[in-house]
Amino acid sequence: MSRRRKARSAPLLVVAIGGNALLHRRERPNIANQRANVAGAARVLAGLADGHGLVVTHGNGPQVGLLARQNEALAGADPVPFDVLVAESEGLIGYLLAEELGRQIGPERVVVLLTLVVVDRRDPAFARPSKPIGSMLTEAEARLLAAERGCVVGVDGDGWRRMVPSPDPLEIVEFAAIRSLADAGYVVVCAGGGGIPVARDGGVLRGVEAVVDKDLTSALLACELDADELLILTDVDAVVAGWGSEGARPLRTVTPAELRAGQWASGSMGPKVEAACRFVESTGRVARIGSLEHAGEVLAGITGTRIE
Repeated sequence: MSRRRKARSAPLLVVAIGGNALLHRRERPNIANQRANVAGAARVLAGLADGHGLVVTHGNGPQVGLLARQNEALAGADPVPFDVLVAESEGLIGYLLAEELGRQIGPERVVVLLTLVVVDRRDPAFARPSKPIGSMLTEAEARLLAAERGCVVGVDGDGWRRMVPSPDPLEIVEFAAIRSLADAGYVVVCAGGGGIPVARDGGVLRGVEAVVDKDLTSALLACELDADELLILTDVDAVVAGWGSEGARPLRTVTPAELRAGQWASGSMGPKVEAACRFVESTGRVARIGSLEHAGEVLAGITGTRIE
């Protein structure tokens, strides 16, 4: 449940951008490509910020996987734990978003906040790694990675990727700061990659080996902020029932119950559907899933999937 509802001068949107929308599948993972993609995302976000309060979250699957591979390639280097890798990717993507958004709406209006997200060490996700990270691989490359590094790999769409645990987000440590910044009129970029995963150890927060799903964290954040809408923007136009079959059809307006009756890929559309359902069920408001490129049309209900 939300912590408060206050009068606002403009509707508040929580906008979750997929990591694959910032670094496209099979695209060369360099900064130039990411800057170009982020520039497009920033133009979209600037349009949404005109008339709305905006809290932006983002994925990091391609980026955090790349950072892990780069570290593993350094001879003699100790492995970098995933909480640190997530923090690195949060800073990298947050900086690129702030740089481009600043050009669009003014740098003084944008704040990037490294965000800790509390998970439970007993979450069953730690025994079933299912979150795809890193670049797309062939089956041979994936099996070689598994053999050499002891990684878990699995099918993701038309390729293979590394899989890591993705526990459920329970608490956003910096929530009060995010709320204060949003209330003050800043565009807040936060909870990147689902947030830096930490668990309580007595009275201390300690990092854990995981990557939290950014859509589920976004839903938690949107509920806590009492946002007017949750927008989950990715590289597909809508939620598609029967994906890959002859009877495939995009869903335009749907209820959480109808979505929960379907089957959705655990590493891609599944968390988006679950996040949208959680927000709608908790607040009674609207969530939308659609293309980042056409975010304005998604918000207007012209395209995308509306969950109500």
